[in-house]
Amino acid sequence: MPSYSIGQAARLLGVSSETVRRWADSGRLRMDREGLRNRAIDGVSLAAFARERAAGMHPLREGPAVTSVRNAFPGIVTRVTLDDVAAQVEVQSGPHRIVSLVTRESVEELGIEVGATVTARVKSTDVHIDTA
Repeated sequence: MPSYSIGQAARLLGVSSETVRRWADSGRLRMDREGLRNRAIDGVSLAAFARERAAGMHPLREGPAVTSVRNAFPGIVTRVTLDDVAAQVEVQSGPHRIVSLVTRESVEELGIEVGATVTARVKSTDVHIDTA
């Protein structure tokens, strides 16, 4: 199971490291010690926190979307739903939730699982998931 440092979690959530520390100190975000000094957040807990935090934060705006073929969204996998052939992968990138339909084979080959760091790349109508 992947775990994340305070800095990594901050980048994935789109906030400062100090904000992540405050959330941990207040009990909003569960953090454990790795070794003698380093504090770490397990990937499943971070994924759940990201999903809860982002719920309803940024509703879709009306009108045409402004996009670029160079869009890349680093984030954390919050859900993977597998079918016989296809898979649905949900990624939380800061306040943005991205859902991609990919092959089950791709998910298995890339080792995509809840809590993993990935990058969703958007070009036209396709979303590609890259592992970190």
